[in-house]
Amino acid sequence: MTRPHDRERTETLPVGVVLRRAPGVTRWAAHSWRAIAVLPGAGPGRWTELRREGEIVDYHAATVPLELFRAETESYLVALNGRPPSVYAILRKPGPGAAARPEVVKVTASAYEAQDYGDNGEDIVEPVPMPPGLEAWIGDFCRAHHKDEAFVKRRRQPHEDRHDEGRGDARVRQPADVYRAPGMLRRGGDE
Repeated sequence: MTRPHDRERTETLPVGVVLRRAPGVTRWAAHSWRAIAVLPGAGPGRWTELRREGEIVDYHAATVPLELFRAETESYLVALNGRPPSVYAILRKPGPGAAARPEVVKVTASAYEAQDYGDNGEDIVEPVPMPPGLEAWIGDFCRAHHKDEAFVKRRRQPHEDRHDEGRGDARVRQPADVYRAPGMLRRGGDE
C-alpha cells in the first residue's frame, strides 16, 4: 500500500476502474463508455468482463494507483464534501472503430486536478461515488495532514504622486508624437 519512508508525504492505493459499455445513442457512435465504480485494492484489470445484460457490458478495465499528497488535502476535502463523495476517473477518448476502448489514465481524489483534466478537452472525466472504505481512507489522510491557512488580504501600495505624467514613451523623440495629459497642458508642462 504505502512505502514506510513516504508515509509522511504520500499514500498510495491500487484502485480498479469499472467501465460500462452501452449502445451508442447516435449513429456516429457505436458505443458509449462510462465509469460506474471503483474497486479499492483491486488486482490487475485487463478488461475483465464482470457483468453482461443484453448489449450493456461492465468491465474491470484497469487498476491504477490512487495517490494522496499532503499538500493537496484541501482539494480532497472538496471531493469528500460533494454529494455524493466522489473520486474521478480520467479516461482517454477511444480511437475510431467499433471495438475501440477508452484508456484509463488515472484515478484522482483531487477535485481541482479533475477540473484541470476536464479543461484540456482531450480527456473524459467521470465522477465515481466513493465506496465507504475509500471515503474513510481519504478522510483519515486529510485529518492527519490538513492545515487550515488563514486568509490574508492583499494590501494595495499607497498611490505615488507621479511627476512623469503625460510624458509618453521615452523612446519617441518628436514632441508632437508624445501624449500630453490635459492637466499637464493647463500647468504649461511642456518639458
